[in-house]
Amino acid sequence: MDERYSRQTLFTPIGQSGQQKIRGKHVILVGAGALGSANAEALTRAGVGKLTIIDRDYVEASNLQRQQLYTEADVLEKLPKAEAAKNHLNQINKDVEIEALIIDATAVTLEEQLPDVSLIIDCTDNFETRMVINDLAQKYAIPWIYGACVGSVGMSFTIIPGKTPCLHCLMRTIPMQGVTCDTGGIISPAVQMVVAHQSAEALKILVEDWDAVKQSFTTFDLWRNEYQSFKVSKVKKSDCLSCGDAPTYPFLTPENATKTTVLCGRDTVQVRPPAQRNLKLDKLASDLAGGGYEVKGNPFLLSIEKNGERMVVFQDGRALIHGTKDLAHAKALYQRILG
Repeated sequence: MDERYSRQTLFTPIGQSGQQKIRGKHVILVGAGALGSANAEALTRAGVGKLTIIDRDYVEASNLQRQQLYTEADVLEKLPKAEAAKNHLNQINKDVEIEALIIDATAVTLEEQLPDVSLIIDCTDNFETRMVINDLAQKYAIPWIYGACVGSVGMSFTIIPGKTPCLHCLMRTIPMQGVTCDTGGIISPAVQMVVAHQSAEALKILVEDWDAVKQSFTTFDLWRNEYQSFKVSKVKKSDCLSCGDAPTYPFLTPENATKTTVLCGRDTVQVRPPAQRNLKLDKLASDLAGGGYEVKGNPFLLSIEKNGERMVVFQDGRALIHGTKDLAHAKALYQRILG
């Protein structure tokens, strides 16, 4: 397919030389939900050399309204999002190397993936993970692109270590927490607008057109027809613990790693064991079925239900406890079933 990238290379800022640079780059997407699936498709169609997709969740019916890569078949099979994304992306562009990692994005698991990475794109739904990305990006001098959306509101900012303020700096000045998709819902056009900003910035970085990289923090509200862009260069702090003169990378310390957390937009708690496990799902399914549990699964996870309690267990030992936001209850259920 010699013509695959013809329209992209006709765009002067990219051209043939830019296309070759894109082909030689490795991008990590942290999160494969709404932002992640759309960014993954854009980069795959653009011809990036390698795309690593990290996600801890699986496809559910409520995702289909805005998470554009997934289908009803993915829901029925309860496929992990990273694996489902890989399946669809391989059908779009077989020349792109797609790596699907069904893991929780922690300081440890993310740091293991960073060698040879050109760019990190934030497609998560929680600030704990974003702050880990921020510290790792500063530590290893890797550009990353922040993005978030809720309701009809979205925002994006490109962070270049050593040049721009980092997310830790911005949090002192720009309010970025409060309403979540749990309380405010979300419409798909807001997702697409954030992705447009993120994927455009990604292409600028991949072709190394640094002068074109956006220097401002962008936010919009599609429903209220509002669009704002803030210059934030003066927000950079020399005493910032993440990007200042003497960084300590506070969000990479073990004490800042949450083991149990409520997932955004759902009555669901994720429980992560202190150390990663390698569960034998077939044996676990057999043992639980013998104990009266209803068990369904695939090579990546098990769905377990009994007496109205439901949980999904992944091979690495993580579990999603559905129908609750009670962290103590979720942890107790995990220990009762998995020990």
